[in-house]
Amino acid sequence: MSSSNSETRRKILTACWELMVNNIGQGVRMSDIAKAAGISRQALYLHFKTRSDLMIATTQFMDDELDVGLRLKAYRTASDPVEKIKAYITAWAGHMEDIQGMARALLALSPTDEEAREAWNERMDAIHAQCRIMTDALAKSERLSPHLSAKKAADLFAVLISFENWDRLRRHYGWGKKAYIDHTTHVVLSALATSEI
Repeated sequence: MSSSNSETRRKILTACWELMVNNIGQGVRMSDIAKAAGISRQALYLHFKTRSDLMIATTQFMDDELDVGLRLKAYRTASDPVEKIKAYITAWAGHMEDIQGMARALLALSPTDEEAREAWNERMDAIHAQCRIMTDALAKSERLSPHLSAKKAADLFAVLISFENWDRLRRHYGWGKKAYIDHTTHVVLSALATSEI
Protein backbone atom coordinates (compact mmCIF):
# COMPACT_ATOMS: atom_id res chain seq x y z
CA MET A 1 0.00 0.00 0.00
CA SER A 2 1.42 3.39 -0.98
CA SER A 3 2.09 5.98 1.71
CA SER A 4 -0.72 8.20 0.37
CA ASN A 5 -3.16 5.27 0.47
CA SER A 6 -1.97 4.43 3.97
CA GLU A 7 -2.43 8.03 5.10
CA THR A 8 -5.91 8.19 3.54
CA ARG A 9 -6.86 4.94 5.26
CA ARG A 10 -5.63 6.35 8.57
CA LYS A 11 -7.71 9.51 8.07
CA ILE A 12 -10.81 7.41 7.34
CA LEU A 13 -10.33 5.20 10.40
CA THR A 14 -9.64 8.19 12.64
CA ALA A 15 -12.73 10.00 11.31
CA CYS A 16 -14.90 6.93 11.85
CA TRP A 17 -13.61 6.49 15.40
CA GLU A 18 -14.20 10.15 16.30
CA LEU A 19 -17.65 10.35 14.74
CA MET A 20 -18.81 7.10 16.35
CA VAL A 21 -17.67 8.24 19.79
CA ASN A 22 -18.91 11.82 19.50
CA ASN A 23 -22.34 10.80 18.20
CA ILE A 24 -22.67 7.55 20.17
CA GLY A 25 -22.93 5.99 16.72
CA GLN A 26 -26.16 7.75 15.84
CA GLY A 27 -26.50 8.92 12.24
CA VAL A 28 -22.91 8.14 11.25
CA ARG A 29 -23.13 7.41 7.53
CA MET A 30 -20.37 6.59 5.07
CA SER A 31 -20.83 10.06 3.57
CA ASP A 32 -20.29 11.65 7.02
CA ILE A 33 -17.09 9.67 7.50
CA ALA A 34 -15.83 10.59 4.02
CA LYS A 35 -16.53 14.28 4.68
CA ALA A 36 -14.76 14.18 8.05
CA ALA A 37 -11.77 12.44 6.42
CA GLY A 38 -11.67 15.06 3.65
CA ILE A 39 -12.28 12.63 0.80
CA SER A 40 -15.12 11.76 -1.54
CA ARG A 41 -17.60 9.01 -0.77
CA GLN A 42 -16.32 7.14 -3.83
CA ALA A 43 -12.75 7.33 -2.52
CA LEU A 44 -13.93 5.92 0.80
CA TYR A 45 -15.39 2.88 -0.97
CA LEU A 46 -12.03 2.25 -2.65
CA HIS A 47 -10.64 1.56 0.82
CA PHE A 48 -13.66 -0.13 2.42
CA LYS A 49 -16.18 -2.02 0.32
CA THR A 50 -18.83 -2.06 3.05
CA ARG A 51 -19.70 -0.14 6.18
CA SER A 52 -19.22 -3.37 8.12
CA ASP A 53 -15.63 -3.66 6.81
CA LEU A 54 -15.01 -0.09 7.95
CA MET A 55 -16.47 -0.66 11.43
CA ILE A 56 -14.40 -3.80 11.98
CA ALA A 57 -11.25 -2.11 10.64
CA THR A 58 -11.86 0.85 12.97
CA THR A 59 -12.02 -1.34 16.06
CA GLN A 60 -8.79 -3.08 14.97
CA PHE A 61 -7.20 0.31 14.26
CA MET A 62 -8.13 1.38 17.80
CA ASP A 63 -6.29 -1.66 19.18
CA ASP A 64 -3.18 -0.66 17.23
CA GLU A 65 -3.40 3.00 18.25
CA LEU A 66 -3.93 2.09 21.89
CA ASP A 67 -1.02 -0.38 21.71
CA VAL A 68 -3.01 -3.33 22.96
CA GLY A 69 0.03 -5.53 22.25
CA LEU A 70 2.05 -3.75 24.93
CA ARG A 71 -0.88 -3.85 27.32
CA LEU A 72 -1.12 -7.63 26.83
CA LYS A 73 2.60 -8.28 27.35
CA ALA A 74 2.22 -9.68 30.88
CA TYR A 75 -0.62 -11.92 29.68
CA ARG A 76 1.35 -13.20 26.71
CA THR A 77 4.51 -13.90 28.69
CA ALA A 78 2.87 -15.60 31.69
CA SER A 79 3.33 -19.35 31.61
CA ASP A 80 1.02 -20.20 34.51
CA PRO A 81 -2.66 -20.28 33.43
CA VAL A 82 -3.88 -18.54 36.60
CA GLU A 83 -1.33 -15.76 36.17
CA LYS A 84 -2.44 -15.45 32.53
CA ILE A 85 -6.04 -14.95 33.65
CA LYS A 86 -5.03 -12.32 36.21
CA ALA A 87 -2.90 -10.46 33.66
CA TYR A 88 -5.64 -10.63 31.02
CA ILE A 89 -8.32 -9.19 33.30
CA THR A 90 -5.97 -6.37 34.32
CA ALA A 91 -5.14 -5.57 30.68
CA TRP A 92 -8.76 -5.82 29.54
CA ALA A 93 -9.94 -3.53 32.36
CA GLY A 94 -7.49 -0.86 31.24
CA HIS A 95 -8.42 -1.33 27.60
CA MET A 96 -12.12 -0.90 28.32
CA GLU A 97 -11.34 2.51 29.81
CA ASP A 98 -9.95 3.55 26.43
CA ILE A 99 -12.54 1.96 24.14
CA GLN A 100 -15.66 2.77 26.13
CA GLY A 101 -16.86 5.51 23.78
CA MET A 102 -16.71 3.28 20.70
CA ALA A 103 -18.10 0.31 22.63
CA ARG A 104 -21.13 2.30 23.75
CA ALA A 105 -21.67 3.56 20.20
CA LEU A 106 -21.58 0.06 18.71
CA LEU A 107 -23.85 -1.30 21.43
CA ALA A 108 -26.33 1.54 20.98
CA LEU A 109 -26.50 0.84 17.25
CA SER A 110 -26.46 -2.96 17.40
CA PRO A 111 -30.22 -3.60 17.78
CA THR A 112 -31.00 -1.87 14.47
CA ASP A 113 -27.66 -1.63 12.64
CA GLU A 114 -26.34 -4.87 11.18
CA GLU A 115 -22.86 -3.46 10.43
CA ALA A 116 -22.39 -2.18 13.97
CA ARG A 117 -23.63 -5.48 15.36
CA GLU A 118 -21.21 -7.38 13.11
CA ALA A 119 -18.29 -5.19 14.24
CA TRP A 120 -19.20 -5.62 17.91
CA ASN A 121 -19.63 -9.40 17.55
CA GLU A 122 -16.27 -9.68 15.76
CA ARG A 123 -14.54 -8.01 18.71
CA MET A 124 -16.42 -10.08 21.30
CA ASP A 125 -15.57 -13.27 19.40
CA ALA A 126 -11.89 -12.26 19.61
CA ILE A 127 -12.24 -11.84 23.40
CA HIS A 128 -13.97 -15.21 23.64
CA ALA A 129 -11.12 -16.82 21.67
CA GLN A 130 -8.62 -15.50 24.22
CA CYS A 131 -10.81 -16.76 27.06
CA ARG A 132 -10.84 -20.20 25.42
CA ILE A 133 -7.04 -20.23 25.23
CA MET A 134 -6.94 -19.59 28.98
CA THR A 135 -9.59 -22.17 29.88
CA ASP A 136 -7.85 -24.76 27.69
CA ALA A 137 -4.65 -24.02 29.61
CA LEU A 138 -6.48 -24.46 32.92
CA ALA A 139 -7.86 -27.78 31.70
CA LYS A 140 -4.44 -28.94 30.50
CA SER A 141 -2.92 -28.14 33.90
CA GLU A 142 -5.82 -29.99 35.56
CA ARG A 143 -6.95 -26.83 37.36
CA LEU A 144 -10.23 -26.27 35.51
CA SER A 145 -13.31 -26.71 37.67
CA PRO A 146 -14.64 -30.26 37.19
CA HIS A 147 -18.13 -28.79 36.73
CA LEU A 148 -17.16 -27.03 33.49
CA SER A 149 -15.86 -27.98 30.08
CA ALA A 150 -13.19 -25.68 28.64
CA LYS A 151 -15.78 -24.33 26.19
CA LYS A 152 -18.41 -23.61 28.84
CA ALA A 153 -15.72 -22.05 31.03
CA ALA A 154 -14.69 -19.77 28.14
CA ASP A 155 -18.34 -18.78 27.60
CA LEU A 156 -18.71 -17.89 31.27
CA PHE A 157 -15.36 -16.08 31.39
CA ALA A 158 -16.27 -13.94 28.36
CA VAL A 159 -19.61 -12.96 29.91
CA LEU A 160 -18.10 -12.16 33.31
CA ILE A 161 -15.58 -9.74 31.76
CA SER A 162 -17.99 -8.33 29.17
CA PHE A 163 -18.00 -4.62 28.48
CA GLU A 164 -21.63 -4.40 29.55
CA ASN A 165 -20.79 -5.76 33.02
CA TRP A 166 -17.71 -3.53 33.31
CA ASP A 167 -19.74 -0.48 32.28
CA ARG A 168 -22.48 -1.21 34.79
CA LEU A 169 -20.05 -1.73 37.65
CA ARG A 170 -17.89 1.30 36.80
CA ARG A 171 -20.51 3.85 35.76
CA HIS A 172 -23.68 2.81 37.54
CA TYR A 173 -22.28 1.38 40.76
CA GLY A 174 -19.17 3.54 40.90
CA TRP A 175 -16.54 0.84 41.20
CA GLY A 176 -12.95 2.02 40.83
CA LYS A 177 -10.55 0.31 38.47
CA LYS A 178 -8.70 -1.56 41.24
CA ALA A 179 -11.94 -2.81 42.80
CA TYR A 180 -13.11 -3.99 39.39
CA ILE A 181 -9.86 -5.87 38.71
CA ASP A 182 -9.61 -7.40 42.18
CA HIS A 183 -13.22 -8.55 42.49
CA THR A 184 -13.61 -9.68 38.89
CA THR A 185 -10.41 -11.69 39.08
CA HIS A 186 -11.64 -13.34 42.29
CA VAL A 187 -15.04 -14.17 40.78
CA VAL A 188 -13.55 -15.52 37.52
CA LEU A 189 -11.03 -17.73 39.30
CA SER A 190 -13.63 -18.92 41.82
CA ALA A 191 -15.96 -19.87 38.96
CA LEU A 192 -13.46 -21.45 36.60
CA ALA A 193 -10.62 -22.90 38.61
CA THR A 194 -10.35 -25.73 41.10
CA SER A 195 -10.67 -24.80 44.76
CA GLU A 196 -6.98 -25.51 45.38
CA ILE A 197 -6.00 -22.23 43.69
